[in-house]
Formats: sequence, C-alpha cells, structure tokens
Amino acid sequence: MGGGKGGSDFNPKGKSNAEIMRFCQAFMTELWRYIGPETDVPAGDIGVGGREVSYMYGMYKKLARENTGTLTGKGIEFGGSLIRPEATGYGNIYFLMNMLKRKGINDLKGQIVCISGSGNVATYTAEKVLELGGKVVTLSDSNGYIYDPDGIDAEKLKYVFELKNIYRGRIKEYAEKYGCKYVEGGRPWAEKCTIALPSATQNELNGEDAETLVNNGCIAVSEGANMPSTPEAIEIFLKNKIMYAPGKAANAGGVSVSGLEMTQNAIKLSWSREEVDQKLQDIMKDIHEACVQYGTMEDGFVNYVKGANVAGFMKVAKAMMAQGIL
Repeated sequence: MGGGKGGSDFNPKGKSNAEIMRFCQAFMTELWRYIGPETDVPAGDIGVGGREVSYMYGMYKKLARENTGTLTGKGIEFGGSLIRPEATGYGNIYFLMNMLKRKGINDLKGQIVCISGSGNVATYTAEKVLELGGKVVTLSDSNGYIYDPDGIDAEKLKYVFELKNIYRGRIKEYAEKYGCKYVEGGRPWAEKCTIALPSATQNELNGEDAETLVNNGCIAVSEGANMPSTPEAIEIFLKNKIMYAPGKAANAGGVSVSGLEMTQNAIKLSWSREEVDQKLQDIMKDIHEACVQYGTMEDGFVNYVKGANVAGFMKVAKAMMAQGIL
C-alpha cells in the first residue's frame, strides 16, 4: 500500500464515461490476478479519481468474487471512507501546522499561500488553508496558472472544484470568470507568498523557482504532490533554512486514510467524518515528530528530508532485524 506506481498509456481526455469505464474494466481483467488486501492495494493518483477507482473495483469484485479493501478511494456507497478525497490535502496542512507551531505560529492568518494544481489535492489543500485563515492566491493546471490577488475564497474555490471535477474544464476559465491574471504555460512560484504548497506533479519546482521563493520571503514549503521539487530546489531550501517538508512525509495523509479505509472494510464498520479526521491529524503529528527526532541538527534546525529518510529506514530496518532477515 502506497509503495509503488503504475499506469497506462490511455488518455482519458475527450473520452466519454462509457469509454473510460470500458478501459478501466479491461485494465482490471489483467490486473486483478496480482492484487489483493494482503498483496498489493492500488489507489487513485493523477488521472485516476473516484470514478475510475469505482469502475475498476466493480470489475475486480466480479472477477475475484470478493468484497474487500483491495482498492482504496472507493465510493462512500460501497466501502469508501469519509475524508479519503480530502486526505492528502488536509494531511499536508496538518503537517505544515506542526512545522509552524515549532516556530510559534498557530494559524495561517496573514499568510499568503501559493498552491499549484487544481485537482483533489490542491482544492482540499486550499479549503483547509482558508479554514485556518490563510489567503490562497494561485492555482494551476497543465496549461498554466491563475493569480488572484484578492484571494480565492470559499465561493471561488467551489467554482474551481465544479470546474475541474464535474465539467472537466481548465483553470483558465477561472481567470475569465473572475477577471484575474492568467499565465499560459507558467508555474505560480514567481508570485510573492509566505507559504508554497506544490500540489500538482513531479519536478514542478526547480532551482530557479526556489531562489525566487526564498527572495520573495517564503518561510515554508510543504509538498502535496510526489517529488514536486527538484534536487536543486531542495538544496536551496535547506541552505537557506526554509521549513521544507518533503512529500514522503507531508503528503502521507492520502495513503494513511487508505489504511483507515481498509481497516473499516475489515471490521465491517464506518467511522464518522470527525473520527477519521482526528485519526489523520494524529498520524500526521506522529510523522512530524519522527522527522524532528531524526532530522534535528546541532544548531536546532530541522532537516525534514533527513528526518523522513532516516525515520523510514529505521522502521524497515528494525522490522527486518527483529524477524531475523539480517
């Protein structure tokens, strides 16, 4: 669970729901032999949301003749968990808040936040930022980004969610509707912010972007996507002692709630939204504490990259040694 990536060369753009359903079903006719609740547990990612997971799980259940937690991110009507769609975005903010609290910052009031992406991770990240008093000024997609100096409030965010998840539109339509700046083919890191939350895709934030963020007064970077910062960017963040949370720690909320979804499937019970959210907060706090334990340097600066790497290694190494593998 959460340990690998896979995919296909099927492009869903311009395809009907029926075409997407048939592809997902065909894909699962081969994949189902190699997955299972105790073997390998797929979940959604770029281009694969609740609709696609539902189509694949329906075919898996038909072929395997079992109803288990083999896929996560399922619909709430048939074994999915509350908070699962929000989990990566919410979890990223919970990790960020644990970082900020070490510096005496207890909310996001007065913080200007740049977010990349406009899918589930980005929109729910923005939702939680707004809840904590922050001001979100950017969102993006593969074609470009929007910059709204007035802030993307709850009403505007609702429009983005409908635009991307229901109508499959482009973020440029936001700029046309609200009359804000749109940059074709650009990334939002040139805009001034105090907190940057890359939540789109890998290698979207390079060394030049990192220098710009530092020079513009950014105090924290927390990754909602998988490896969005290049090695050069990470080096610049650490050199300038920016609070930098790598995705391997900060975006673990998604796979964590996948685990909670599997638990609910196994015990044949559903937890409330509040119960799942509290468990997610506890998990992200524990991950942060592990990073601090292994990543604190002699001068007190926390290298979260080192902390996450060492914490992950120690967990695996101790389990292997205890089982006599070494």
